[in-house]
Amino acid sequence: MQIELAYGKVGLVLDLSEAWDVTVIEPKYVPGLPDSEAALRQALEAPLASPPLRMLARPGMHIGIVFSDITRPTPHRLILPAVLRELESVPELQVTLFNALGTHRPNTEAELREMLGDELVERYRIVQNNAFERETQTCLGATASGNELWHNRELLECDLKVLTGFIEPHMFAGFSGGGKALLPGMAGQSSVLNNHRASLIADPRATWGVTQGNPIYEEIQQAAGMAGGVFLLNVTLNKHKEITCVFAGDLAAAHAAGCDFTRETAMVPVLQPFEIVLTGNSGYPLDLNLYQAVKGMSAAAQIVRPGGAIIIAADCWDGIPEHGRYAQLLRESASPQALLEKIMSSPPGQDHWQVQIQAQVQQKAEVFVYSHNLSDEQVRGALLKPCGDIAGRLGALVKEYGTRARVCVLPEGPMTIPYLSG
Repeated sequence: MQIELAYGKVGLVLDLSEAWDVTVIEPKYVPGLPDSEAALRQALEAPLASPPLRMLARPGMHIGIVFSDITRPTPHRLILPAVLRELESVPELQVTLFNALGTHRPNTEAELREMLGDELVERYRIVQNNAFERETQTCLGATASGNELWHNRELLECDLKVLTGFIEPHMFAGFSGGGKALLPGMAGQSSVLNNHRASLIADPRATWGVTQGNPIYEEIQQAAGMAGGVFLLNVTLNKHKEITCVFAGDLAAAHAAGCDFTRETAMVPVLQPFEIVLTGNSGYPLDLNLYQAVKGMSAAAQIVRPGGAIIIAADCWDGIPEHGRYAQLLRESASPQALLEKIMSSPPGQDHWQVQIQAQVQQKAEVFVYSHNLSDEQVRGALLKPCGDIAGRLGALVKEYGTRARVCVLPEGPMTIPYLSG
């Protein structure tokens, strides 16, 4: 049988043996909206539990529009113009675009132009969050768990904060979108580290599709509420990165509606675990590096049996990467178990959450990585196993586990989140 994994910009076509017991799991297909611009306009004019954005924006106000960075496939070229049309009463000099980097690297000018288009880059001032410079931040106070919230000062000084983004299941925050534009998006490093600390990552409720009782999600929502003056515009996307639905208005109401829609379309129940799970990381831009590919590993781990195997195909044009602490933390440990022990006994640190989740996955299953941009040495240095031939590796694993071994394929990676329904 022939399947295509979302991989980079072009996809990856594979021929799998008809003799194998293969199950393909994809999200429920939702076609793109016939007129995305009209849908965005209608959502902004009739938002959930909020006055229309045009009524909230008044002359004299300073307005901040928050957008996600290049690691997310958010359709900024549709979303931002729709927001700006509703803000026509506000002079352009009083509108600032904020790039919600969290603790990621700054985007280059070329990347910003690719994401936003030349016109927006040239017309509006853009501030890229610097989580590492305390002098750019203001403290809002502490959350219920005691996390001091430091956020970008310029954004907090805005009278109205429009949070944009897209909603998909998230491996420890439940779902993306919503308040994540502020925490971690526009937060200081210490606030991000404490929100992503090991004890919370290890909480069984901090996982895909869970919001109620999820300590990370609940703190994110609390942080957004403390920032004040927030209006949400989130969308959902299909595998073609087309907008399938729009959610605008009050943060809690709009995000909850988006999460319900996403849960119904992107989360798929299965009856029993599989010996082998083959996945991608949703293609460009989500599979830009191995750090981001941990999401695909985590999605596959939801339905792999203990002692099973995961194969992930990720383009990784950005490498491991070497910026941040992810690569260094992996190199400093002899095994996933040693890595996990180190993280659990250490104070919160940069990228600890990503290596912790990777190690938790590896406690359950072997993980093989296919990427034409990573060498075998790089993959082994990340405590993972290289895979140069996916079909060949699958054949060897089926032979190892026995002819009755069950194989699951997630062609769209973590755009589909399977879960055991028993």
